[in-house]
Amino acid sequence: MKSMEEQVSITTYEEAAEILAKVGILPLAPLIPEHPSISGITKAENWHTGTELDPWAWRARFPGEGLAGYGKFIKKKAVLVSKEWFPVFVAAAGSSLALEERYNNGLSSREALTLLKIIRTNQGIDTRSLRAEAEMKAKEKKSQFDNAVTELQGSLDIVISGVKERHNAVGEKNGWNSTSFETASHWLKESGLSMNPGTREEAIQWLHSRMDGIWTPAAITWINKALSW
Repeated sequence: MKSMEEQVSITTYEEAAEILAKVGILPLAPLIPEHPSISGITKAENWHTGTELDPWAWRARFPGEGLAGYGKFIKKKAVLVSKEWFPVFVAAAGSSLALEERYNNGLSSREALTLLKIIRTNQGIDTRSLRAEAEMKAKEKKSQFDNAVTELQGSLDIVISGVKERHNAVGEKNGWNSTSFETASHWLKESGLSMNPGTREEAIQWLHSRMDGIWTPAAITWINKALSW
């Protein structure tokens, strides 16, 4: 039996949205066995073209339009989680403890706590501004910054909210685009959603019920192990 990734080939953002709504969780690159990914179901020649058919641009469009939470949520890899699944996914895969409590218990880094405090008061802040605010612009602090940002995504404290263009003093586009971040709770609110009130066990059970019949057994086994479900 072929996996969905082997069976499906798409071209447009709308087609990607349909796949995401069906499977609930869609990695940007191959990650989950026998499960589709954006790069696996699109044409390589459309990537980084800057057109509407460029899947690289979709990663910012999905969260920007409130259709999916986006970030490095699973094994430090970027995934999209559909609008319907995201509140439940946060309950199932995120930490049940506030970051301050995790930090006090030695379960979180000081850098992550510093960054989260800044993001809470500057929703949608871009990478450059965040590094400046946190006084982590120095090259030797880049690794600490990157690790802290990835840590916050893995615990579902923050999401990637989009990508901002970099402009020079006269307003012309200049240099690489910059990733922006916001808290998961803020993204949910802005997308007309609310936090899931159920327990972690109830959330996992809900997700399993949605995966049943759509995800392959191998894919379900993998994510259960990856997220300690």
